[in-house]
Amino acid sequence: MFKDKYKLIGVVLATALVSSAATAAGLMTLIGANQQTVLDLARFASLKNYISTQYVEPVDDKVLIEGALAGMVNALGDKHSVYLDAKRFEDLKNHTDAAFGGIGVVMGYREGTVVILSVMEGTPGETAGLLPEDEIVSVEGSPAAELTFEEVALKIRGEVGTDVTLTVRRYEDKAAGKYTDKEIKITRDLIHVKTAQGQMLEDGIGYLRISSFGSSTDKEFKEALAQLKGENMKGLILDLRLNHGGLLTTCVEISKEIVPKGPIVSIVYRDGSKEEFTSQLEKAELPMVVLIDGDSASASEILAGALQDTGAATIVGVTSYGKGSVQSIRQLPGTKDGLKLTVAKYFTPKGRSINGVGITPDIVEDRGKNEQLDKAIEVLKSKISAVSPK
Repeated sequence: MFKDKYKLIGVVLATALVSSAATAAGLMTLIGANQQTVLDLARFASLKNYISTQYVEPVDDKVLIEGALAGMVNALGDKHSVYLDAKRFEDLKNHTDAAFGGIGVVMGYREGTVVILSVMEGTPGETAGLLPEDEIVSVEGSPAAELTFEEVALKIRGEVGTDVTLTVRRYEDKAAGKYTDKEIKITRDLIHVKTAQGQMLEDGIGYLRISSFGSSTDKEFKEALAQLKGENMKGLILDLRLNHGGLLTTCVEISKEIVPKGPIVSIVYRDGSKEEFTSQLEKAELPMVVLIDGDSASASEILAGALQDTGAATIVGVTSYGKGSVQSIRQLPGTKDGLKLTVAKYFTPKGRSINGVGITPDIVEDRGKNEQLDKAIEVLKSKISAVSPK
């Protein structure tokens, strides 16, 4: 009896395999796919059908499909390419807004761990007792080590008034490996972020910090720059530390204000075609110093690289992150899902690819933030003195 039962199952499975293969073959022939694609899709359909009908517990087909799509993108081995379900895709589309639901922390990625770099005043993160150098071990039960940095950020963000649960590791003695893990539930609130802010320092030195390249950053930058010029600024310190990047278009608009005439960045695609963004600014108007660190990435590296290659600024700090690739974000046809896929590499005006290498500063200063700023002021004073009338 059991032998007959298994024989029947075998016949059913064989029929399903043939049917799936025939259906896939017919469809692919209609759209002109090659034979290998037909076979691959038939293999996928057969496996999905077998799991759906034979797995020991009922399985949601949607879960299987989303798992397969995510697995396909993960197989690229590219941490910047991500499959996004409907919710995460919507979160990503809102990621560059100046206001969002979150907890009010700035994070960085260090040696495979996500670390809190700073906590904004008056935010849920501060109320919950989060501190700089706390490591995020998990978000909503998902280990941070198994997520990309962006996935961690997207999971922390969400609708205002909803809760997010973090497991946070705080070291008592890191060298000795002594730490405490604590689970914290935090209620998200509306976080208002001004991404470009300026102030006058001593001796006519202007300081302008860009925290990210969002949809309104170029406007904020131009306003801050105009205000500093109105206060008789003699030189500018541009702080790109802890800036993980953002919109390329915003970066280019800012670059046009301070990068001398010529290339800003070149984007090279798989087929070898190239897209070049340029500045029409006749020359750099003021002496400039740019601060970078290991968390300066993507668009911030494009701006720093353009200023370094054109000689418009002296770069101070430590080597930047080294993200020299460009991602395209698109909605998958007929769904609310999305895909963030690496589609090109970018090159600085001198043709440098900084992917995996980063921007090497002209002057290395690897002490603390205050020491880096002090060094930037010292360098800028020297540059101002060199161009001042004797």
